[in-house]
Amino acid sequence: MKGIQFLIIISLFFLLIFGIVNSRSIVEYTTFEVFDSVSQWEKIVDDYANEHNIAPIEPKVDRIWKLIPGYNGLIVDKKATLTLIKEQKPISIDDIKYVWKEVEPKKKLEDLGAYPIYRGNPAKPMVSFMINVAWGTEYLDQILEILKNENVKATFFVDGSWLKKNSDLAQRIVVEGHEIGNHAYSHPRLSRLTRDRIRQEIVRTEELIRSITNQSSAFFAPPAGDYDQRVVEIANNMNLKTVLWTVDTIDWQKPSPQTIINRIIKKVDNGNLILMHPTKPTVDALPTLIKEIKKKGLKIGTVKKTLSTKRVLDIESPVKF
Repeated sequence: MKGIQFLIIISLFFLLIFGIVNSRSIVEYTTFEVFDSVSQWEKIVDDYANEHNIAPIEPKVDRIWKLIPGYNGLIVDKKATLTLIKEQKPISIDDIKYVWKEVEPKKKLEDLGAYPIYRGNPAKPMVSFMINVAWGTEYLDQILEILKNENVKATFFVDGSWLKKNSDLAQRIVVEGHEIGNHAYSHPRLSRLTRDRIRQEIVRTEELIRSITNQSSAFFAPPAGDYDQRVVEIANNMNLKTVLWTVDTIDWQKPSPQTIINRIIKKVDNGNLILMHPTKPTVDALPTLIKEIKKKGLKIGTVKKTLSTKRVLDIESPVKF
């Protein structure tokens, strides 16, 4: 009797094991093996791509904001994804790891003509500090230290006459990873000058930037925001895009640091260019300003980065799909 019971138990044990193995085989078959043909996997990837792909945004000339950069699309790289599927053999459709790639807009800024730029693309979660430097050095050291401590890069638009006297600071700005922009030579009201004088103001500063930093500028910020179409065209002919600001700290009025913080945080949004100068209120406001901007889900980068079409993937990760 005991022998029969033992045989029954052993039989049940093997049946149980076989059932588990067999059921597992069935699961694996119904996930990877059943979709083993290329066309079936392609359909799965195609369907996912059609649902989640983001089309690029084309640059445009806006009635208010003038020239607005485009923004790359983000799509599933079907070929790379299918290659990964073959290598990894996912157990289920949910286990598929999709490979993404950026797709540039069809048009470039240069295709749209000579216009000023006041902001980056409103879909891009990045902003920039435009720090215009035309006088003094008293607060620049502190600003550079704060930016370094917060791991933030900015764009410094330098006046040529200031640059000539402070080449060491200009070199430090570049060495620490910041961007240098052109701010004319003598801080004039450019709209009141002749075409020749406008060009001289820009050329003279650009030559200094190149000789002191071994770099060329990509952007020109007209002093006091004063410009006309001649200024934009002259700068454009020198491969310089004319940039102004989206939001002004009004730090030149010497407001309290909290006034600066409140003013910027209330207004700042995707693609904004934030104007500031090396002043005491700016120094006092900057650490909090940086933290509050980041809390809003915005990355801070140079003007070149904010105006580029590249996506901010560390913030816009496709994982959230």
